Amino acid sequence: MPVRTSPADDGPQPDEGPSIAASNHQRHHARAAWPDRRLADLLQIEHPLVLAPMAGLGTVELAAAVCQAGGLGSIGCAAMRPEFATQAIERLRSLTKLPINANFFCHVPARLDPQREQAWLERLEPYYREFGLDPSLPAPRTDFPPFDDDMCRVVEAVRPEIVSFHFGLPEPSLLTRVKAAGCRVMSSATGVEEAGWLEERGADAIIAQGAEAGGHRGMFLAADMDAETARQSGTLALVPQIVDAVDVPVIAAGGIADARAISAAFALGASGVQMGTAYLLCPEAATPPLYRQALRGPDAAVTVLTSVFTGWPARVLANRAASEVGPILDAMPDFPLPMAALALLRAKAEERGSIDFTPLWAGQAAALCREMPAEILTRALADETLKRFRQFAEGVGRDGLPADNCRPA
Repeated sequence: MPVRTSPADDGPQPDEGPSIAASNHQRHHARAAWPDRRLADLLQIEHPLVLAPMAGLGTVELAAAVCQAGGLGSIGCAAMRPEFATQAIERLRSLTKLPINANFFCHVPARLDPQREQAWLERLEPYYREFGLDPSLPAPRTDFPPFDDDMCRVVEAVRPEIVSFHFGLPEPSLLTRVKAAGCRVMSSATGVEEAGWLEERGADAIIAQGAEAGGHRGMFLAADMDAETARQSGTLALVPQIVDAVDVPVIAAGGIADARAISAAFALGASGVQMGTAYLLCPEAATPPLYRQALRGPDAAVTVLTSVFTGWPARVLANRAASEVGPILDAMPDFPLPMAALALLRAKAEERGSIDFTPLWAGQAAALCREMPAEILTRALADETLKRFRQFAEGVGRDGLPADNCRPA
């Protein structure tokens, strides 16, 4: 696969207006201004800003807009059938000529356990009766396989520049095929041990997922999931430890939604950041109206780690299901089997205008979301961060006055 020497080689895209498109001089200045270019150069993007691949919420239009602004657009393919994943990646490729990221899961396949599944239904029975649902009716099975031969064939056919994984990496033979297709590989780590494991097995970059991050925790080496969830490190503590432990570029994720957090991540040694929640109010996101309303409300700052929605710990906006049913339950059916029974409650509640049983995936920076088109937001985040870097270098504080503590050591 040919490698682009610079995103600027493609020139302005057809849908870029003169008020948005950056000149070659501006692009060169932006490239020189980032204090660490390793990730941007590795992925051949202008700004080391990665859109988190939010399955069900991230759209190809959202990913394309981030690409057009110089970041890395991502789409979550984990819950798609192979033919739909192919269509989504090809659709994204039709909207941008810049590098794109396709994301997949590497979870252990769900095992059926009738006793656990029955206990889960009994746990939900009072809520079924409250909403007029018959608890004896079987819920449709909700499951999807981890990255396998069929999905690998998709990657080999459409060849996204970057392929990212959650819950580890696929088996070595599949990973070899992904790399042979010319794809860079990234995966999430929630601790130093996981980061080292990923580097040893060929990850080109590691996403350091702090406890503040929205959505599912990327844990994959934990013997005791509950215990590991309780001792997860925050981004501030996790990033420098992983940076010190590996030689590949590290991407900070978790609680990052503005220039202050982005610049802090670079101060910790990160080569880039990944953001998802920050984009949920963009018009291109597939965030439903009730979900958007919750993100705009005063409770957007309240999130919780819970396993009730899928059987795997994930950070969401606090609601009735997370607090009353969870937050963390023992002996849940395997991920993602619990989704089916809860989906019936979710549908009934949403019919009444309630999000009590809706999984509102969100990180701890949800209250910092800005409502604007994704391309404008991405450019604003880059420009505001670069401005802060210049202020640090010049020893200028937030008020524009000299400040000794602004200059990096």
